Amino acid sequence: MVLILSGIVIVYVLTISWLIYGFTKINLFEYVSLVPKTSFTIIVPFRNEAKNLPILLESFSQLNYPTDLFEVILVDDESSERLQIAEYRIQITTIDNLRISNSPKKDAITTAMEIVKTDWVITTDADCVVPKNWLLALDNFIQLHHVSMIAGAVTYDCNNSFLHHFQQLDLASLQGATIGSFGIKKGFMCNGANFAYTKSFFQKLKGFDGNTTIASGDDVFLLQKAIAKHPEKVAYLKSKDTIVTTKPVNNWKSLFYQRVRWASKTTSYQSDFGKRLGLLVFMMNFGLVCSFVLTFFGLISLPILGLYFLIKFGIDVVLIKQTNNFLTKRKMRYLLLSSLWYPFFSTAVALYCLFGKYEWKGRRF
Repeated sequence: MVLILSGIVIVYVLTISWLIYGFTKINLFEYVSLVPKTSFTIIVPFRNEAKNLPILLESFSQLNYPTDLFEVILVDDESSERLQIAEYRIQITTIDNLRISNSPKKDAITTAMEIVKTDWVITTDADCVVPKNWLLALDNFIQLHHVSMIAGAVTYDCNNSFLHHFQQLDLASLQGATIGSFGIKKGFMCNGANFAYTKSFFQKLKGFDGNTTIASGDDVFLLQKAIAKHPEKVAYLKSKDTIVTTKPVNNWKSLFYQRVRWASKTTSYQSDFGKRLGLLVFMMNFGLVCSFVLTFFGLISLPILGLYFLIKFGIDVVLIKQTNNFLTKRKMRYLLLSSLWYPFFSTAVALYCLFGKYEWKGRRF
């Protein structure tokens, strides 16, 4: 058992080190004041977001970008709440979602695509806030690079609770792996809260064909399809001007179901690297849980358990810290406690994925 765990630890350290190196290979981008010329349509699928949508729309109205070069399409996915849209100086269209698959969000984007008239489409979520130079930086990047799909960063607006900081550290590790994978030419993950692509490229990829049976994954599966067919057209935009802020969940049950929803996509990845990385992370965390149990029964010594944990903790901190410094000005909190709790939490999520269902927006999948 010790030899197996030692082998897992070695492979894990080498892989995370590779991602850390990849993170440094993606240069930080700053807009260079090119005259804006890219037209955008921002698609926002939503369901019962009457409290959050006005905040998002207000951030859209504050964008430092010509209002004639972007519009917003809100796609209502059978909300039970009554939504009242205030007057903004931007063009906003609200339409109903046309359900044709098991994935409400993919259906919402597909529905919106039917009326999109601009070259570029950006998806984001109703509980987000975008920075004022979001579109300006995207436009400048598009003018300087011949790409058709752009992945961007997402961070949390946290309070001081352990739950919120646990989510921020977890998100930082995911974002670090995302950026790092692009840096080593193995991109496999992105976030639909900050994801842009041309309408023509979406149509060329035949949209979400091939994965409509899976409830989520409007972002990851489309990205992986694009990278498999046209890797030269896909890029990661590492810019502080384009970091979208979203809200963490406020209870452990919601967090558990959210992570189950995210993890349930892994087995359907088109990316072999993504599958192997997901398996390796599971094996590392599951191995630590097993080591803890074996130590409790005296089958593994406490120093061995401590050594495994410290090695994992050390390499994880490097990736999380460099990513957190990019994502937010907030200092990392509860790092040790989160690292102790994470193997148990992630193992439970992974095992539950094998047979359990999850809740999302008042529905069970």
